[in-house]
Amino acid sequence: MSFEEVSEWIADHQEGMVELQRELTARPALGPENGGAGEWEKARFLEDHLRRHGFETAEHFDCPDPRVPEGTRPNFLVTLPGKQDEPRAWVLTHLDVVPPGEKDADGSWRGWDSDPFALRRVGDVLVGRGVSDDQQAVVSSIFAARALRESGLTPAHTVKLLFVADEETGSNCGFLHILRAHAGIFSREDSILVPDWGEEGSSVIEVAEKSVLWLQFRVRGKQAHGSRPDLAVNTARAAAWLTYMLDEGLKAGFNRVDHLYDVPRSTFEPTMHQANVANVNTIPGEDVFCFDCRVLPQYGLDSVLAFANAQCRRADGLHGTTTEVSVRNRQDAPPPTPPDSAAVRKLKAAIQRVYGVEPRTTGIGGMTLASPLRERGLPAAVWMTCNQTGHQVNETCHIAHMVGDARVFAHVYLDES
Repeated sequence: MSFEEVSEWIADHQEGMVELQRELTARPALGPENGGAGEWEKARFLEDHLRRHGFETAEHFDCPDPRVPEGTRPNFLVTLPGKQDEPRAWVLTHLDVVPPGEKDADGSWRGWDSDPFALRRVGDVLVGRGVSDDQQAVVSSIFAARALRESGLTPAHTVKLLFVADEETGSNCGFLHILRAHAGIFSREDSILVPDWGEEGSSVIEVAEKSVLWLQFRVRGKQAHGSRPDLAVNTARAAAWLTYMLDEGLKAGFNRVDHLYDVPRSTFEPTMHQANVANVNTIPGEDVFCFDCRVLPQYGLDSVLAFANAQCRRADGLHGTTTEVSVRNRQDAPPPTPPDSAAVRKLKAAIQRVYGVEPRTTGIGGMTLASPLRERGLPAAVWMTCNQTGHQVNETCHIAHMVGDARVFAHVYLDES
């Protein structure tokens, strides 16, 4: 059977792909940080689906987590044996999703046109929480493997499909747990694909990521009545001054350009600002705000922290405040995946064959599961076809993207490059 016939098998099974999306959407997989019970219901259903279609043995790497009813978070892989066992082809996807958002007084989900956990189909488009992030990749990777198995084809090298928990809230109970306890399952010669970011045109492969630094600034002063500023140390004014100075100073001081990245500069965005006082006529004695910094790897994050601390001391000196800086999240950028690595090379050939476009490599501001792999010298490529609606209300997935990506995965499995 040829690759073209495998492609036809995948197209013929698009309704099965939609139905699997429907079942996965109906099983919310929210971590305890997001008020959920974890991923086990979704994992059990998915494992049963794989078992019913010939993937009889799943290898588990579950992580203890006393916050969820089962006491663990599920991480498991299934294997499609190849003509050669090594080097292997991996597809790494995640089971968990982000919350839908807030509910209105009538119980409906704010901003959603339908129940986020009941799949809605509008022509070629599927709507629901998780359909793009990351269920599209889950479904496409599975149906590509099923296409080979049910067509009697053996891939060139063993294929490993790895499904992990906790990606949306830090991965400590998911992929990072696997890397801490079972890193030996990967080899530097393996081709590792992380389909968790992409563009609608299918032609961009992510090989590099910026460093991430989330900073919280807690400005303390003295609360007083709005009519008695002489008795107060006004943290609203101090925080506003500090926000401006950080915003301007970070952009000016860390201004290098690297056109590998889609946003070619480091970015420093003021984001969350906590409520301070509940009434207009009280001068606040404490203000808390945050910055989300995405920093080109040419800069060390310690230098960004040093600049932020220096600005805080300036603010305190001017306003009589005491400012504390804390790091909410820090991820130092690892070395990029080489553009000529096996993972990128095989993926490029598959994208050209299926979508007829010439892929280019890029870097992004976010962090994916490829980052901890790169830290360990394991080249990983990040790619999928998507319209970037993950984390938004009315999250969508195009059926054509799901089918096309399954064909790309099947081409990578067959290693027809």
